[in-house]
Amino acid sequence: MRAIRITIGLLLIAFTASAQDLASFEKRTTVRKLDNGLTLIVMERHEAPVFSYATVVNAGSAQDLPGNTGLAHMFEHMAFKGTDKIGTTDYNGERAALAKVEQTYAAYDLERRKPVGRDEKKVAELEKAWKDAIAEADKFVVPNEFSKIVDRAGAVGMNASTEDDRTSYYYSMPANRFELWAYLESERFLHPVFREFYKERDVVTEERRMSTESNPVGRMVEQFLATAYSAHPYRQPGVGWPSDLATFSATDAAAFYKKYYVPSNIVIAIVGDVNAAEAMPMLEKYFGRLPKAPAPEPLRTIEPPQKSERMVTLHETAQPLYLEGYHRPAATDPDNATFDVISMLMSSGRTSRLYKSLVRDKKLAVQASGFNGFPGEKYPNLFAFFVVPSAGHTANDVVDAVHAEIDRVKNEDVAADELQSVKTRVRAGLVRELDSNSGLAEELASYQTLYGDWRELFREVERIDKVSAQDIRRVATETFVPTNRTVAVVESSKGGAK
Repeated sequence: MRAIRITIGLLLIAFTASAQDLASFEKRTTVRKLDNGLTLIVMERHEAPVFSYATVVNAGSAQDLPGNTGLAHMFEHMAFKGTDKIGTTDYNGERAALAKVEQTYAAYDLERRKPVGRDEKKVAELEKAWKDAIAEADKFVVPNEFSKIVDRAGAVGMNASTEDDRTSYYYSMPANRFELWAYLESERFLHPVFREFYKERDVVTEERRMSTESNPVGRMVEQFLATAYSAHPYRQPGVGWPSDLATFSATDAAAFYKKYYVPSNIVIAIVGDVNAAEAMPMLEKYFGRLPKAPAPEPLRTIEPPQKSERMVTLHETAQPLYLEGYHRPAATDPDNATFDVISMLMSSGRTSRLYKSLVRDKKLAVQASGFNGFPGEKYPNLFAFFVVPSAGHTANDVVDAVHAEIDRVKNEDVAADELQSVKTRVRAGLVRELDSNSGLAEELASYQTLYGDWRELFREVERIDKVSAQDIRRVATETFVPTNRTVAVVESSKGGAK
């Protein structure tokens, strides 16, 4: 009884603290949707004269179409290339030169991709004309001018990321440079210029070589996702298939931008030493310039239920690896909090069940962890387990140990103290995220994008507090079944890939 009272008391404290946190943040947060549909969030934090921001576009590699995989990521690179005013010595001249680049590339690409009747001499001539056009367009380029302006203004952490569900842009800046930031950030989405596109396409191709083709984990994950998903775009590599990277054009990228980079598909969160009453008119002045356009339609393809176990085996001259995943609902599903708790219980840190069993006690592995919401969370996704066997052990040696821990979750109630420990760690993780302006800006914009309300960031903690041992067993029993499982292994082989 005493343990129960302590647990109830801890839960009550957690509920109270969460409510206070949300109420405190609400007082300092202003949300406004502009007439063009763009959503702005300003959260005031005046501890230091700086601010951080995150621009989240509700489009990622899941929006890439067949033949254009990697295009969402490619446009992210283009967003740093400047505008019609930044990054050029003469935009009128450059615009004409870039148009010629696209004309010559379209002719070259059409000829080289002919399956029948391709004229190799003509291909070489068209390729030379295209490269000559690129050289002419490059004469107008002022390299990296956009980034240099941002750096000179005192910005730190300037970067971007393309995920399956969204694309994010972010950095931090001195508060007295706020208007400069608003101009620059709005300008690069109002007047983007696709300069140096094919040079940057080569950079992305090299990224693919490093992250996938030269990396056994990358090769395994790519094959795993292509096997786990038969229909949904989550099966596509975010960096793109090699043939698509070799063929898509700046014209394709412009079409992606026009469709998805519309104000109603963008959320911007600003956190720091910003007065909302003063900032909002300035934000409306700059971001209100983005022309109103229809929101892109939702994805049509829904992954059909998996009805049989799937298996991928890679033979590599590399460390053995083991990965298995199970289909689960999207993050907006009512059971999402339960999946989060199972993830923490099984695979988060040295106190997790997988680590204690496979690494500490049985010494079968040097790493045992998992992914929840993999590779994205907007759509039905995967709950996955990843294991790196220890020296002398193969991928097959860890299978029974992994499944034993999964069966425990399905067949035994989690003890009250272990469950409370997991919930405490979830809350501690949130506190760490909220501690930095940059982390908070990213979370606010992401939750607003995914759920339509930034407050869900706090409500998720409340939902986790309500997860019971019975919820865990129910969800685990429904999810972790062989017919819903996809397995990928890397087997060490002296001969390498077969």
